Amino acid sequence: MLVENGQKLIPIKPICEALGIDTESQRKKIKTDEILNSVAVLNTATGTDGKSYDMFCIPFKYVFGWLFTINPKNVAPEAQESVLRYRMECYEALFSHFADQSEYLEQKQAAIEAAMDETERIRRDFKEAKARLDEATAKLSKVRTFTFEQWKADRSQLHILFPEETE
Repeated sequence: MLVENGQKLIPIKPICEALGIDTESQRKKIKTDEILNSVAVLNTATGTDGKSYDMFCIPFKYVFGWLFTINPKNVAPEAQESVLRYRMECYEALFSHFADQSEYLEQKQAAIEAAMDETERIRRDFKEAKARLDEATAKLSKVRTFTFEQWKADRSQLHILFPEETE
């Protein structure tokens, strides 16, 4: 791995050799890819023999996507199973990333709707309770302002219940 301007760069040649695929064809493939071509660089690296070599590199964060594009049929027989497993893990990771996000959004939407329903129910209950409270407050005010003189006057009056008052 090489580091240039704080970015980790990975030479593709050692990977190609480990997989038993042609480095030059992978280099051409990367150069024709709209995304990989824009990030690939030729960098000078020191080999194990101490000599400097030009290495075709891609940023570390793009290596996994590039490896996903490698056809298992084109790699050395001993690497095919590993490449197939890798591709399967990539498919699962992609599904998990997008499906989990979708599931999250569905659950969040359901939670929002339930909270909105509860909020609306509580508002309705509050409105009814407020009307009852206003009614009770008015009665309380009436009782509080009721004077002794009013009480005496009411008590001394003759109350005759008419039929419509009894129903």
